[in-house]
Amino acid sequence: MFDYKLLAALAAVVEQAGFERAAQALGLSQSAVSQRIKLLEARVGQPVLVRGTPPTPTETGRRLLNHVQQVRLLERDLQGQVPGLDEQALPERLRIAINADSLATWWAGATAEFCASRQVLMDLVVEDQEVGLRRMRAGEVAGCVCAAERPVAGARSLRLGAMRYRAVASPAFIARHFHQGVDADSLAHAPCIVFGPDDRLQHRYLAELGLDGRFSHHLCPSSEGFVRLAEAGLGWGLVPELQVAQALQRGQLRELIAGRVIDVPLYWHHWRHGGELLAGLTAHLNRAAGRALVQ
Repeated sequence: MFDYKLLAALAAVVEQAGFERAAQALGLSQSAVSQRIKLLEARVGQPVLVRGTPPTPTETGRRLLNHVQQVRLLERDLQGQVPGLDEQALPERLRIAINADSLATWWAGATAEFCASRQVLMDLVVEDQEVGLRRMRAGEVAGCVCAAERPVAGARSLRLGAMRYRAVASPAFIARHFHQGVDADSLAHAPCIVFGPDDRLQHRYLAELGLDGRFSHHLCPSSEGFVRLAEAGLGWGLVPELQVAQALQRGQLRELIAGRVIDVPLYWHHWRHGGELLAGLTAHLNRAAGRALVQ
């Protein structure tokens, strides 16, 4: 039989990115959390954590974390079905991995009604849309919004729609760097803005225009900051249409090449046995995201 106090310690260490914060979250001493992890490893006969900064789960640890995620959700269902179990029930906290651009645009509007009506708290982990599924695979989150279609073992995926991106820059930047037009040569020398090392949108855009090499760029791991840099004339970048529609209308930003867009499909991943709450969120997202994203 599982000792869920030990599994809770494992989940806390991974979710809180360390033993000290895990201890605070559980109301225990750091040594007590460490002892629970050691006892869990003794019982399964192998390590469940790689002691790094932050600690990361081993393959066995990931399987246990996946189990914990699903048990938490199923317990909520049981609380609503068995009288007496829900007397001191706290609001459910759903840990979800999401790309920054979705968080900056459509996510709040799509989930606000659900969270309010179902008394759900969200613990959002921001990852690039290309890599967010790693959190799901590691058992750290109950759901994930990302660009990958294929789900991890034990999960399902649902296509929500596509995020449309446009290459934009300030009028002053365009006049300075593209006064003779936008081509491979001018793009190779004009500084770009990239969200992070996993952001490949600019590479895709440049490859479609015949430029498949190195280019100068700023790194800006913030969706809002990304737009501010572009408006200030520091570089050009690919930004969600939802995020810059008004700036384009006001003339604060202009497209590099009118009408040239990149659509990035977005998928919602969730555990197959995640209980009624996760199933309800999935159905809600299917409706709400469809109204905000390109279909």
